Amino acid sequence: MSVLKNLFKQTVIYGLATVFPRVLSFILLPLYTHVLPTKAEYGKVSIIFAWIVVFNVILAYGMETAFFRFYHDDKTKNSVKGTSAISIAVSSLIFLGLALYLKSYLAALMNIDVKYITFVIWILVLDALVIIPFSILRAKGKSMTYSVLKIVNVAVNLGLNVFFLVLLKDLVNPSKEVFWNSIWFSGAEISYIFISNLIASLLTLLMLLPVYFKIKFRVNFSLLKKMLRFGFPVMVAGLAYAVNETFDRILLDYLLPPETAESQIGEYSACYKLALFITLFATAFRLGIEPFFFSHSKEKNSKETYAVITKYFVLIGLGILLSVIVFVDVLKELFISDESYWEAMPVVPYILLANLCLGIYFNLSVWYKITDRTKFGAYFSVVGALVTLALNFWLIPIIGYKGSAIATLSAYGTMMILSWYFGKKHYPIPYNLKKLGIFTVLALGFSALSFLLFRGNLVIGVLLIAVFFGALYVSEHKELKQFLK
Repeated sequence: MSVLKNLFKQTVIYGLATVFPRVLSFILLPLYTHVLPTKAEYGKVSIIFAWIVVFNVILAYGMETAFFRFYHDDKTKNSVKGTSAISIAVSSLIFLGLALYLKSYLAALMNIDVKYITFVIWILVLDALVIIPFSILRAKGKSMTYSVLKIVNVAVNLGLNVFFLVLLKDLVNPSKEVFWNSIWFSGAEISYIFISNLIASLLTLLMLLPVYFKIKFRVNFSLLKKMLRFGFPVMVAGLAYAVNETFDRILLDYLLPPETAESQIGEYSACYKLALFITLFATAFRLGIEPFFFSHSKEKNSKETYAVITKYFVLIGLGILLSVIVFVDVLKELFISDESYWEAMPVVPYILLANLCLGIYFNLSVWYKITDRTKFGAYFSVVGALVTLALNFWLIPIIGYKGSAIATLSAYGTMMILSWYFGKKHYPIPYNLKKLGIFTVLALGFSALSFLLFRGNLVIGVLLIAVFFGALYVSEHKELKQFLK
C-alpha cells in the first residue's frame, strides 16, 4: 500500500500541472464565447486547435513514451536523454523549414486562413522542443518543477488572452501616439488567441533551457533505431487518438452545410468542454501512472497493484461523471453564458462517458507497454479511429454533431474492450469485474435518471450522488482505511 500512497501523491502533484492550468484555461471558454463576434468564429478556433493536436502527435512521433521505456532500462541514461533530445530538435527544425515554405498549401489543405498558419507552425515547433525536457523532469521525479512550469505556461496564456481580447482596446488612444496603438487591430481576435499561445510556448521553452544545458548531446544511433521502432506504433496510436479526440471538428467542417458548419462546430466544441472534468482526472492519473508502470513492472505483486489502481480510477471516475451530469445545467450557465450555444447540450453525457472509457483504456494499456507489445496500442487506436471515421461519415449528415458524440463514445468503448480482451491473454491482471460492473450500472442508471427525468432538480440529483458515494464507502471503507494508514 505504501507504493500506492506514493503513486497517489505523485498523481496529486501532477494534477496541479493538469487540473489547475486547465481550470484556468477553462475560463477561456466563457471569454471566447463572449468576446468572439459569432459562434462561427469560435468554430474556426476549434478547427485550428484540432489540427494542432494532430500535428503535435506527428512531431512527437512516440519519442516521449520511448524515452520512459529506455530510460529505466538503459544503464547509460545520458545516452537516452541526448539521443532523444537531438532527434526531436532535428525533426522539428526540418518541419519548421518545410512548413513555412509550404504554408499556403497547408492553409488550403486544412481549410484555414493562411494568416493563422505561421502562428500555428511556430507553436507546434516550440511545443515539440519541450517534450524531452519535460520527460526528464518526470523521469527524475521532479513533479513539482514540472507542475510549476505547466501552470506558468497556462497562466501566461490566460493572462495574454485576457489582455489582448479585453484590456488592450481600452488602452488604445487614436488621438495620441501610444505604444498600444501599434499592436491593436480591429477584428484580430483569433490572431490574438494564437499570439498568446505562441508567447506562452516560447516562455516555457526558455524556462526549460537549464534542463537542455545539462544534456550531453551525443547520438547513439543503435539506441535511436530502437527508440524509433518502439515509438512508431505509439505515434500511430497517437494519431488515431487525435482522430478520435479532435477530427470530428474537422469532419463537421467538411460534412455539414458550409453556411452553418462553423456555427455548429462552435456550439459542439463549447458543450464538449463541459466533459473536461473527466478528462482532467484521467490525464492527471495517466501522468502519475505512466512512469510508475515501467518502474514497478518487476515487483512481485505488480499485477495486483495494477488491478487496485484501475479499480479506484473507475470508481472515482464514475462518481465524477454522475456529479457532472447532476450539475450540468449549473455548469453551462457558469461557463457558457451565451444561450445560443446550449443547443448542443445533449452531447455532454456521451462525451463524459467516452472520456471515462478512454481513461479506463489508458489504465488497461499497461500490459502492452511493459511487455513491449506497443503495436497492440496502435492496432486498438486504429480500430477506434476507423470506428470514429465510419460513424462520423454515416451519422453527421443525418443527425449532425450528435453523430460525432456517438462516434467518440463508440470508438473509446471499442478500444477499452479490445485492450481488456487481449490483455487477458498476454498479461492477465485480476480486475474485480463484478464490483466494477455493479457500480458502473449504478452510476449510469443514476446519471440517466438525473439527465432524462429529473434534469435541473438538484435535490434529487444530490440524493443520487449521496446514495452512490454511500454505497461506495460501504463497499470500500475497510480497504481505504488500510490504504490511509
